[in-house]
Amino acid sequence: MNRKTSQSLAFWIFRVFGIIVLGILLWIIGFVVYNGIGVISWEFLTTAPTDGMTAGGIMPAIVGTMCLVLGSMIFAFPLGVMSAIYTQEYAGNGFVVKFIRVMTNNLAGIPSIVFGLFGMALFVNTLGFGDSILAGSLTLGILVLPLVIRTTEEALKSVPQSFRSGSLALGATKLQTTRKVVLPMAFPNIITGLILSIGRVSGETAPILFTVAAYFLPKLPNSIFDQVMALPYHLYVIATTGKDIEASRPIAYGTALVLIAIVLIMNILATMLRRHFGKKVKTG
Repeated sequence: MNRKTSQSLAFWIFRVFGIIVLGILLWIIGFVVYNGIGVISWEFLTTAPTDGMTAGGIMPAIVGTMCLVLGSMIFAFPLGVMSAIYTQEYAGNGFVVKFIRVMTNNLAGIPSIVFGLFGMALFVNTLGFGDSILAGSLTLGILVLPLVIRTTEEALKSVPQSFRSGSLALGATKLQTTRKVVLPMAFPNIITGLILSIGRVSGETAPILFTVAAYFLPKLPNSIFDQVMALPYHLYVIATTGKDIEASRPIAYGTALVLIAIVLIMNILATMLRRHFGKKVKTG
């Protein structure tokens, strides 16, 4: 087999596997849309659940999910980005940096339910936050922190070293170089970590089960110390418990469809933000 034939064969193998992955994704989304689109209505999206969650809407769960996503990103994104800047731009390649990266990788491999137990022990009990948006957001923030750190490190590595050298040669300090040169160029790729983190946080059930999620709470939160309903836990409850699971199954599919739509919208907005900053880098 000559080089051209082997290259063509490899190309078609990759294409087939890509089509298979795309087909699986479309199959899952199509299945959820087919089974859940029938219950989607303005009332379903804007009212509270009733009759033990077998009727009514999912508005409190939507608001709760948005609060948890926003709260976790407020905590994880700045902390993760600053940690990555330290390890990549300031700390060199010594023992401390290697130790931090090993611990970050280990943290990323811990099951999410362990984060939930940790959040319950620290934030709910020890710090006295109780079952609240604050406790849940901090727990989810710690969960996605390794993801933000690693994606930010890769984004910083993609900036050519010559840009740093040129800035330093012109008399800029290390901080000025990082703030004015490195970060603006890396920021479009840093947003990738934000996109992945939003998707991860939106679908987590185990961490919020121990720290914030309420079984049935048909009202909106008033502060960060309130409990809330959340779409992943709401979906789990109505799909597995209740007097008539089959009767509430369409609501479960509708909830899953809304969750997918929220994640998709957030990803689209984050992608638009990434493109905006990417264009500023190119035109700058």
